[in-house]
Amino acid sequence: MDYAPSSRNSASTKIVVAGGFGVGKTTFVGAVSEIDPLRTEALVTQESAGQDDISKVQQKHTTTVAMDFGRITLAQNLVLYLFGTPGQRRFWFMWDDLVKGAIGAVVLVDTRRLDDSFAAVDYFEAKGLPFIVALNQFDGSGEFGPDEIREALAISDHIPVITVDARDRESAKHALVRITEFALTQLSRVPATAV
Repeated sequence: MDYAPSSRNSASTKIVVAGGFGVGKTTFVGAVSEIDPLRTEALVTQESAGQDDISKVQQKHTTTVAMDFGRITLAQNLVLYLFGTPGQRRFWFMWDDLVKGAIGAVVLVDTRRLDDSFAAVDYFEAKGLPFIVALNQFDGSGEFGPDEIREALAISDHIPVITVDARDRESAKHALVRITEFALTQLSRVPATAV
């Protein structure tokens, strides 16, 4: 009888992909996932009028109402499970459940709408969860350097700020490698506590 090789030496971990409404979280998870991602999309309807500001993302016709889920194998012994958060304020109550067990987060940012990023940055700072800021390269977005974005978002110097194209698998994969590396360095700095 044939058996599959033991996976005792493999590890899996959880990464959260977060950000404001319409910044590309679903696109990011879909671009990089090696499985068909689970999406909880619903049509944007008149019922959301007054709750979701779609004036700056008028081409958006669906929205995530619970989460996106995907998976990617970064190395033979490392699998990342990806959880994309809903961006609308009325669904933020789900974030606490989605971040449980995560080692880090990618905060996607649309530089045309920086103000939509403050809530995600504040959330992960308050949770003490390592995160990186990934500037999604939308058509028509201005060229801002990491220092300008860092100052605008009021984040500390140690938090990585990178650019990403959420539509491109390799670009999204690079962001996942970066948050994994950053989270591991942050975890290694946590002092061991006596048990």
